[in-house]
Amino acid sequence: MLDDFFIRALLAGIGLAILAGPLGCLIVWRRMAYFGDTMAHAALLGVVLGFLLEINLTLGVFLTALGVALSLLVLQQQKGLSTDALLGILSHSTLALGLVLLALMRWVRVDLMGYLFGDILSVSKTDLAVIAGVLVLVLGLIIWIWRPLLAATVDEELAEAEGLAPVRARFLFMLALAIVIAIAMKIVGILLITSLLVIPAATARRFSKSPEQMAVMASIAGIIAVIGGLSGSLQFDTPSGPSIVVAALLLFLLSRISGLGRSRIPASEKDGFQ
Repeated sequence: MLDDFFIRALLAGIGLAILAGPLGCLIVWRRMAYFGDTMAHAALLGVVLGFLLEINLTLGVFLTALGVALSLLVLQQQKGLSTDALLGILSHSTLALGLVLLALMRWVRVDLMGYLFGDILSVSKTDLAVIAGVLVLVLGLIIWIWRPLLAATVDEELAEAEGLAPVRARFLFMLALAIVIAIAMKIVGILLITSLLVIPAATARRFSKSPEQMAVMASIAGIIAVIGGLSGSLQFDTPSGPSIVVAALLLFLLSRISGLGRSRIPASEKDGFQ
C-alpha cells in the first residue's frame, strides 16, 4: 500500500496539472513561453523577499510575480523596446537581484535546491487544501477570461472593438499565472514550472480539434506526466520534480514520433493557435 506522503504528492501534482493545462495552452498560443520563464525567475526573488520581510514565502512569490507582470504591462505601453527585450531584462534582473540579496542575507540559511527543483513529497494536508482552493479560483478565472483571450490571440484590435476588454483579460491571465507559479514552486520548483506549463500543451496541440479540447488534453497529458514521473521517482529513487518533467518530455516525444496525432484545429483558427 502506498504511503500517505505519496498520495498527497500525487493529488498535489494532479491539481497543478489541471491548472497548468489551460494556462499552458494560452502561453503557447500567445507565444509567451519566455514570459513563463520570466515569472519563474521572479519567483526566486519572491522567496528572498519573503525571508527578508518575514512574510509567507508563497505570498512573497505571488506578490513578486504579480509585480513583474504589472511592470511588463506598463513597459509595453512605452513602445520603446520589444516584448522579448523587456522579458529578457525582467527575467535576468529579477533572478540576479534575488541571488545577490540572498548572498547578502548571511543570517538566513536557504535550501536553494529545494526551491529551484521543488519537493513534492513534502506536500502537507494544508498544502492540499490551498491547492484545492486555488484550483477552483483559477479555473473560474480562466473560464471567465477564456473568450476575450482567445479573441485577442487572433486579433487584439478586433477583440477591443467588440468590447471584450483584452487588456483586462491579459492582466487577469497574468494574475492567474502568478498564483499558479506561487503554489507550483513547492511542487516542481522554480526552474521546472515553465516546463510543466508548456510541454503538456505542446503535446496536446497535435491531437486537438479545438482550443477547448486542447486545454482539456493538456491537463490530461500533465496528469499522466505527474503519475508517470512520481512512479518513476519512487521506482528509481530520482528527484520527483525533474522526473515529472522528464515524463512530460517523453509524452511529447511519443506524440511527435508516433505520427498518429495531427493538429485538427480548424483552418479558420489555425493562424492564432500555432
